[in-house]
Amino acid sequence: MLKNFWYALEFADRVGRKPIKVRCLGQDFVLYRTRKGEVACLSDLCVHRGGALSMGTLKDDTVVCPYHGWEYEPGGACVRIPANPEGRGIPRKARVDSYPTTTRYGLVWAFLGDLPEEERPPIPHIPEYDNPAFRMVRLEMEVNANYERAFENAVDAAHTPFVHGTVFGNPDKPEIPDYTIRQEDWFAEADVQLSPPMPKGIWGMLARRRKRPEHVTVTNGWYLPNVIKLHVRLPFGELIMWDFNIPLSQDRTLIKILAFRTFFPRAWADKNAIKRTMRILKQDIPIVESQRPELLPFDLSDELHIRSDALQVAYRRRRAELIQKGWWVGDDDTVVSEHPHRRATVIPSPARRDNPELARAWVHKARSERGRLSADADGPL
Repeated sequence: MLKNFWYALEFADRVGRKPIKVRCLGQDFVLYRTRKGEVACLSDLCVHRGGALSMGTLKDDTVVCPYHGWEYEPGGACVRIPANPEGRGIPRKARVDSYPTTTRYGLVWAFLGDLPEEERPPIPHIPEYDNPAFRMVRLEMEVNANYERAFENAVDAAHTPFVHGTVFGNPDKPEIPDYTIRQEDWFAEADVQLSPPMPKGIWGMLARRRKRPEHVTVTNGWYLPNVIKLHVRLPFGELIMWDFNIPLSQDRTLIKILAFRTFFPRAWADKNAIKRTMRILKQDIPIVESQRPELLPFDLSDELHIRSDALQVAYRRRRAELIQKGWWVGDDDTVVSEHPHRRATVIPSPARRDNPELARAWVHKARSERGRLSADADGPL
């Protein structure tokens, strides 16, 4: 899992004046809106005793811990400790990590990392969102698999004739012609020629009015850290899907999808569009959940690659570069786990970089650090 990126955490219309818990990178966060409508994103771990702030309430713009009533403002600082007698100050370390947020494309995004604003990778551009020629539906589902397995599956054109045969691929013509990758620092995409099956149902009604093409052009692309674009140019219109593969933990992924179409661009066809998309996604689930090893190998030579895998190979090489930069979130850094932890490392927020004296305000040492850091190094509050 990669930190120092913008992650789409939730659909924007689900975030309001009641704190809610969301999960990403094996950690829990609390989201809520301030009175001005801005979204706050805090670590869902009270610094005092690790209570879940998402179970608390809002008091003006502060979130109140349900355990001992500590109040945190949107920037993460504790502003009230009810147990303190009048006149007693609040420790400087009484704070939780707060992460930058923005709302774009109907989604709430949080920057999970500590890079300064000018160094942060961009959010992918989704031009279809504001284009009136497209009709959008949204959907979501969970997969009991690592997000990188789901991520690579979505960008893999060669599996479609076999996993989605007669629905999205043609098992009689499974060949993938060589393709050229367009790649920059944060994305890679390619135009792939696929032989399509004859569509059925209301989509087939449109297809029968036109000559069936020998091939359709499908643009597959990945956008770091976890976004996939699938652009299918059908004879009767365009279908564009943006997949957000949210890593809940090492072995669970929440997939949120924005699906755009230019055909049947009215509300009456939305239910059918969702049904068709879900049908395709559900065909992938048993395959992805059965892959071994469960986690994507770090070494390219650990799995065999051919030319049709070029997009996945490009991702793995770029991932290796970012791991070398220290952007990887490993087992020792995750809070959400089937195994109990005595300590947990919370992803650093920009406030830690901006305020070095507060850098260890809420850092429970990772297991790999136990031998060299004392459990009492920070001292009492």
